[in-house]
Order: sequence, then C-alpha cells, then structure tokens
Amino acid sequence: MKRPFFRRCGHAPGTLSPEDQAAVDQFRAMLTALRNPEPWTPGSARDIAVRVGPFIERAHTRPGDDHGPEMIAVALVHPDTPHAGAYLHGRQLGYTERGWLRCKTTAILGFWQPGYAMLTHAAAGLPLPDDVGMEPAHYALYIEARKRDDSRDGYTLLRVGPYTQTRHAQQDHDRITATLDGRETTLVPGHRVSVRYAPFDVSDHQLFADPYEADAVALLDAAVAGVSA
Repeated sequence: MKRPFFRRCGHAPGTLSPEDQAAVDQFRAMLTALRNPEPWTPGSARDIAVRVGPFIERAHTRPGDDHGPEMIAVALVHPDTPHAGAYLHGRQLGYTERGWLRCKTTAILGFWQPGYAMLTHAAAGLPLPDDVGMEPAHYALYIEARKRDDSRDGYTLLRVGPYTQTRHAQQDHDRITATLDGRETTLVPGHRVSVRYAPFDVSDHQLFADPYEADAVALLDAAVAGVSA
C-alpha cells in the first residue's frame, strides 16, 4: 500500500512557505553569527552579545565605565529592541527590571548580531533567571549614625545615589571620610557617624539624594543640620 503524499496547499513541490523560509533564514543567520562572531572592542556604543547561562542575550554597554578590560557595565535588553512590542514582552520576561549590571568581559561573545536572537530567553518564551550571574552596577553611599555603645542601634543619616560609575562613588566616599575625620563622634550626639559603600537599592530610590545634582559633602552638612535643628 502506497503512503499518501501530503502537499502544503498553495505551494509547488519543493518550495517552502514564506513562514518556513523565514525560519530557515533565521536558522542560517544564527549559524553564521556563531561561526563568525564580530570581536568586541572596548569603547564602542554598539550592542553586544553576552552569555547568560546556556543562553545568549543582547546588551547595551555604558560608555565611560571604569572597570577596565575585565569588567564593564551592561543593560540586558530584549532581542527585538527597539521594535514596539519588545518593551512589553521584555517587561513580561524581566528584561526591563535589571538596570545596569557588572559583566565580565570573558562572557562577551562579540558585537550583537540578529542571528543570536534565536538563542535568547525571549525566543524560548522564558523569563530571565533571578540570578543572571551579574551584580548591580549602580552604587550608593550610606552615611549612618550608630550608637557608641558598640550596639547596632542607630539609623541611616543620608543615602546618596545612584552613582553610575564606581569611581564617582569612591571619590565621594573618600571626601566624606575626610570630612568626618575627627568629627565622627561629635556630629550627632551619642552616635558615631560613618560612611558605607554598597549597591544602590532601586526599590528605595525615593530615599536617595542624587549625587549629580548636589555636592555630597554639602548633602551631609544639610543632613547633620537637620538632625541638630
């Protein structure tokens, strides 16, 4: 008994439907991207392809990042950026909530090519994992007043952030530390004031003073004056 011969309606034998041809072209583009990556060079504003577990993701780079050749700041973006539907789909899959992240340059495959899109979480319909293997790249300074009885009792006097580059945060940290020198135990009665350098907490952004709109030392003086008033 002969097997029935199936044919796609509307297409001659040996031809592909537009949908099938698009899938084949996409697969070929993916193979080309993997076989011929475009080497990444620091300082370029072009998007890059980075490894996130077994997947490959598209990422914006942040010009002027200061971590040198081993670490840069990136923001993961939906592979279809900037098309209209990419933002909504990216939000559903967790792309828009990450902010800037610290990415090891060893995780960079090269400049982004459309062929990589098939290898993303978005293409698989999967959300980005909670741990993408990258730490936040926004930082903040926390100026704290702790009681001098060696207890942990106290409060945060001032939050300054976000700093988009760690060197800016380090500079203000050093300036505030110098300002506090010899005054740690006198600024706030019964407390010792210190400054701590830590990741920026995006969920509490309304509690932070913007370091790019005012001088950090002036912000500290205003905070101390408010406590003393």
